[in-house]
Amino acid sequence: MNRVLLPEGWPRPKGYSNGVEATGRMVFVAGQIGWTPEGVFVETSFAGQFRQVIENTLAVLTEAGAGPEHIVRMTWYVVDKTEYQAALREIGAIWRELIGPHYPAMAVVEVKGLVEDAARIEIETTAVVG
Repeated sequence: MNRVLLPEGWPRPKGYSNGVEATGRMVFVAGQIGWTPEGVFVETSFAGQFRQVIENTLAVLTEAGAGPEHIVRMTWYVVDKTEYQAALREIGAIWRELIGPHYPAMAVVEVKGLVEDAARIEIETTAVVG
């Protein structure tokens, strides 16, 4: 269904894949931020908002009959690179808990701000269901 792309001689990336080959029905998840489905920011910390972003993303994927194993690409928008880097250990633990040992192609981009001022992170996701 999905095949991780790792060119010969390249070191294995940590926490993401260089590329993913996939065949199937595509599911596009709009940028999710760290608020609840009711539009409330319960968490102010980066890691807390990251957890909510992943929970929101998984809820949308479930509506399409998809799960974390179908994610092939994510683009993360963070408002503070230093804050993101300081939370990496917590992010990793949340990832392992909610996504598991699945690492899609990813990019992390630092941005000046997000539409919702309280948001610390926004993630767009593409999944392919075989």
